[in-house]
Amino acid sequence: MITIKSLVKTYHTNGRKVQALNGVDLDISTGMFGLLGPNGAGKTTLMRILAGIANLSGGSATVDGHDLSTEQGKHAVKSMLGYLPQELGMYPELTAYQFVDYMAILKGLDEPGERREWVEKAIELVGLTDVAGRKIKSYSGGMKRRVGIAQALVNDPKLLIVDEPTAGLDPEERIRFRNLLVKLAVERTVILSTHIVEDIAQTCRDLAVLVHGSVIFRGSPIELMQAASGHVWTLTTSAMEKPNHDLSVVSMLHLAEGTQYRLVGASAAEYPEAKEVQPGLEDGYVWLMKRTGQTEEVLA
Repeated sequence: MITIKSLVKTYHTNGRKVQALNGVDLDISTGMFGLLGPNGAGKTTLMRILAGIANLSGGSATVDGHDLSTEQGKHAVKSMLGYLPQELGMYPELTAYQFVDYMAILKGLDEPGERREWVEKAIELVGLTDVAGRKIKSYSGGMKRRVGIAQALVNDPKLLIVDEPTAGLDPEERIRFRNLLVKLAVERTVILSTHIVEDIAQTCRDLAVLVHGSVIFRGSPIELMQAASGHVWTLTTSAMEKPNHDLSVVSMLHLAEGTQYRLVGASAAEYPEAKEVQPGLEDGYVWLMKRTGQTEEVLA
């Protein structure tokens, strides 16, 4: 459905040229697709281009055959698009129903009866029917994100783009939101752009890692995990200093006998007591960043 070839985006800021995207190549089909990378990697820029909001500087991008380098193509894509940006401005004094209804009007749903059906369906899909009459200012962070998804779904889009949707949510709300996205991806293409590895691990079968505007990995979560095989260990020690020797600490667990470190690196030979373990997706991501010289980016 989505074909991106040699995509380039250049900004000019204060007389300086900034390359936000540098020759991105991607093909994305129906289902859940994860776009993973550190802050500043170019994820939001790519999402804005796919949403028809930002112009591309070079290369090509098409959605369902529509060329995003043309105004006609952008208009066609917007008619099939649902977009939840990183920061969605809402009117806190409106109820959820009023806000989604307002967004439906902006999307061209002018016939009142038809619009009411679409608004009610979108609100039901995100599980807010019982509280749709409450003002948005009374909602939790997770509920506001669900209002954001409802406004994105009100035109029954074939393509749904969500940018950093779970940032700042508590664990229960993040799980609920991820489950909702998986459900929505059954009938459409959903692109999840995030720097949170766990969100990708729990939702996506296909992903790309973007760093400094370039794709440095494309494949399945399993493939990314397998790439770190033989490079992940746990080490339990009572020493105060963290292990170094070119090893990245992925996590720490305080135990009665000391601190257990989860380590990723080329070798743990300096620590013979370290035990090799099976990698998870976060380990695979850290190992990818290490071997491509981006360790500081992922661990910042």
